[in-house]
Amino acid sequence: MLALERVSKAYGVRPVLKDLTLTVGEGEILCLLGPSGCGKTTLLNLLAGLIAPDSGLVRRPPGPPGYVFQEPRLLPWRTVEENIALGLKALRVPAAQRRSVVAHYLERLSLREAAGLYPHQLSGGMRQRVALGRAFAVNPAYLLLDEPFKSLDIALRLQLVQLLLDEWQRAPKPVVFVTHDIAEAALTGQRIMVLDGAPLTVREEILIDTPPEARQPNDPEVLQTEARLYALLTPGSR
Repeated sequence: MLALERVSKAYGVRPVLKDLTLTVGEGEILCLLGPSGCGKTTLLNLLAGLIAPDSGLVRRPPGPPGYVFQEPRLLPWRTVEENIALGLKALRVPAAQRRSVVAHYLERLSLREAAGLYPHQLSGGMRQRVALGRAFAVNPAYLLLDEPFKSLDIALRLQLVQLLLDEWQRAPKPVVFVTHDIAEAALTGQRIMVLDGAPLTVREEILIDTPPEARQPNDPEVLQTEARLYALLTPGSR
């Protein structure tokens, strides 16, 4: 189970999370939307184990997490293939298996020709694809995404959203996807939470019946969800 149980977290005198309970189902994609500074990244960092709660309990599935940050956070002195292999090396995966997994994601992410390049030689979109490959390569027990596509053009964004869904279908796992893009949420989320803060609270929760892999940008349900999210997130809609 991936869950926060009555978790509180403050920075100094500023409460960010207060007595928050949140559960992500096995194989569920949960999308979180809300204003900047409401606590979304803190929530992800708690789930990842990067920070500890002041009180309450964090439950995580056994196995490594996959975390894709807002910035790619690649090691500048490592090549594309070396960056993708980082998590595998940390898990002490044998070299032959590492090469096989890295080769798969180089191909899957259209990065094969860039395998020997360094981050400064890549476009922003390519760097973000490397970050995705690094997270996918470890076959994570759960996946955390912190606005990973925000700086990309719409065509590449939709391509990487589809890649995310393909990977999730191949190996379903809990996914927590923080985004400011209502289209991303409407296309991927099985459950969407609109948040307020601080401290972080759940303002509204939306469930979508159609499986993510069966949705298209122009589907009526997707468009209706986008309209509902737009109304919820527009100032004056409270």
